Amino acid sequence: MIPETIRLRREEQATFRLRQLYEAYGYAQYKMSKFEEYDLYVRNKSFLVSDNVITFTDTNGRLMALKPDVTLSIVKNTKDTPGARRKVYYNENVYRVAGSSRAFKEILQTGLECIGAVDDYAIAEVLSLARESLALISPDHMLNVSHLGILSDVLDRVGVSPDGRTALLGHIGHKNRHDAEAVCNAEGIPPARRAPLGALMAICSAPREALEALAALYDDDAWRARIAQLSRILSVLPGERVRLDFSVVNDMNYYSGLVFQGFVNGIPESILSGGQYDRLMERMGHSAAAVGFAVYLSHLEALEEAPSAYDVDTVLLYDADTPPDALLGAVRALTAEGVTVSAQRSLAPKQRARRVLRWQAGELKEVTSC
Repeated sequence: MIPETIRLRREEQATFRLRQLYEAYGYAQYKMSKFEEYDLYVRNKSFLVSDNVITFTDTNGRLMALKPDVTLSIVKNTKDTPGARRKVYYNENVYRVAGSSRAFKEILQTGLECIGAVDDYAIAEVLSLARESLALISPDHMLNVSHLGILSDVLDRVGVSPDGRTALLGHIGHKNRHDAEAVCNAEGIPPARRAPLGALMAICSAPREALEALAALYDDDAWRARIAQLSRILSVLPGERVRLDFSVVNDMNYYSGLVFQGFVNGIPESILSGGQYDRLMERMGHSAAAVGFAVYLSHLEALEEAPSAYDVDTVLLYDADTPPDALLGAVRALTAEGVTVSAQRSLAPKQRARRVLRWQAGELKEVTSC
């Protein structure tokens, strides 16, 4: 048994904890090959974080790709079954261009997908699991939640052209109210009609406060129904470390409804991303709905502690005539205390240890510290 005090790397700890969390809610593990046919990704490039994909030709002439994404594979291999709900989680390496280096990297990614008869409870469960996933990684986290249905409804009511809508979505994503106003001016939209859009862009607060601000934007049954549904879903979340923020804008060609991003202190980019992707399902020939998220565990490298000044906690020196069973018993007793031990005949050159012990006459004796 490995003592709890022997630390695994953060991403290893997170992998075990997240797997236990997801299985507790009935999610089954999904395993996939390292590669898929390239055509799957080229047809859905805008759904990917990066459209750079590593390709190769296999022995039968098919163009294959090292997988840059897991969700597309899950959707491809899911059959529509009316009334049924498929719940899977995964722990896979994906291969994509990462960060400003513009170099391909192998990225460890864990996530889950709920596909099929997705109702308010299923969405709320996934959202709650996203928040719990962040909490397992770090107590200092924040989950930003948006709703593309509400955002789309506001843009419809404002009444912008398709080009104006595209421009506004970009400005909303960057919280650029000045340029959003410029688009509205160019489209000739009166101040009273554009005012709800400005109010929506200003929302960035805890759910209760944000829902009150949303409810005040319009006064009709359809709007009240939207806010009531969002309120029901958000009711599963604690009031702290969650905020409603409509700058979370995903590709509306694929996503609909709730979308969200998760952050932890010490990492400059989102470590979790997800939402409802009903439109992706439709584009891939499915009638079912879907919601899920991915956790980018490789980002946790930024949180790794500085390397230890020591190679091992304890070096245990012994003589040639030391009984193996007695020596192993001493090693086990030390490791049971949560320290790492290296039993050696002599101290290696430049060996760095917190302390050095010697097995002598059936006893452990302190030799030195180094």
